[in-house]
Amino acid sequence: MELHFEETHLRTSWDSYRRLSAMVEEEPLLQMVKMSTVTESLEKVDLMYISIESTIALVSVLGNVLVVLVVYMNQALRDPTFCFIVSLALADIAVGVLVIPLAVVLSLGLSTLFYTCLFISCLLITITQSSILSLLAIAIDRFLRVKIPTRYNIIVTQRRAWVAVGLCWLISFLTGLVPMAGWHLSPPGNVSMTPIKCQFTKVMRMDYMVYFNFFVWVVVPLIIMIGLYAEIFRVICRQLNRRAEATCDSNKYYRKELKLAKSLVLVLFLFALCWLPLHIMNCIVFYCPTCNVPKIAVYVGIFMSHVNSALNPLVYAFRIQRFHDTLIHIIQRFVLCKTTSAIQGQHSPGPTTEKTQVQ
Repeated sequence: MELHFEETHLRTSWDSYRRLSAMVEEEPLLQMVKMSTVTESLEKVDLMYISIESTIALVSVLGNVLVVLVVYMNQALRDPTFCFIVSLALADIAVGVLVIPLAVVLSLGLSTLFYTCLFISCLLITITQSSILSLLAIAIDRFLRVKIPTRYNIIVTQRRAWVAVGLCWLISFLTGLVPMAGWHLSPPGNVSMTPIKCQFTKVMRMDYMVYFNFFVWVVVPLIIMIGLYAEIFRVICRQLNRRAEATCDSNKYYRKELKLAKSLVLVLFLFALCWLPLHIMNCIVFYCPTCNVPKIAVYVGIFMSHVNSALNPLVYAFRIQRFHDTLIHIIQRFVLCKTTSAIQGQHSPGPTTEKTQVQ
């Protein structure tokens, strides 16, 4: 009886031991399966991110190359305002050619030297700065056009406009490369030649991004532009009311200015709508280090900032009649391979006079 009890006890203990051993062995397997599942889901997110970014880059480059081509082919659009619009288009082309590929590199966390990663991050900021400074130059140009219409052509020449474009890009490079002068995070172990996993947040200081890049070079220009466009609309509305009984040409001039101002305000609104979420997330990370910003939210913010570069050509095409007509002409001639006589037979864009250069 006692021997049977001992055998039963030993058998039960042995079964328990085997079950416990099996559980211990299964735990690492379960952990590996879970890690594998998480890795696969992250890889799918990264692959989707790269696919969407590639599409945005293609659309942005093609659309903004068309903007430059339209301005080049239509002499009526070669005024100072469109010099700045070409500058903005060049910045948007740079987004498709440089910014998006570099953003993909940063998102994948490829191994690079510290200062290589820092320089890549600075290039992203530089091109963003050129966009907002081009928008500011456009706002100042339109303000002068409605504020001093009689002296505008004397003060704002095409040569001076291109000098202003050069200054916008110079300032963009100087402000964007500030972190290279020392305003950056320290390299790991203070050894700059050690390869790191290249990520924006591992090289760029958030106080630079929030105080200098966002507050000084995004918020302040946006406030100035809002004030300028508010004054532009006030002046145009006042002039239209005052000239209700004036000549038809005067009314056409200010109505044309009003329509163009509305189109450019739409461009400014889209820029703010697309870029502010990413900057707001930077502020959250800076002011609340314990707050967790989901990776998907960061991706959406990046998408929105890049999509902005593809939206501007659509605004020009649908809101500016002369731009629209020239774009249709280019598509019919170079894409559909129609002859010039066939295109003119369908529709004629009309004379390129001061009254009709931007409708």
